[in-house]
Amino acid sequence: MKRSRQEIISQILEICINGASKTRIVYQANLNFKMVNPYLDLLIKNEMIQVNEKQVKLYETTLKGKSLLERLQKVHGELSEL
Repeated sequence: MKRSRQEIISQILEICINGASKTRIVYQANLNFKMVNPYLDLLIKNEMIQVNEKQVKLYETTLKGKSLLERLQKVHGELSEL
């Protein structure tokens, strides 16, 4: 079954909570590098994740992103009970 856009966004936000490289996001969210870029761009644009460019570029979930993640998880939980 194909995942929804919200499910993919939720997975990316969860993966990035403690910081994650693009490679880690790709593998853990089961995406490819071409598919992950639009999601990362969208989340950065909407301030859901931020980019920390030290030695390795890391993507980190912001407080706004964590709030969205909690709401998405609540909705997924309620829908799975139906």
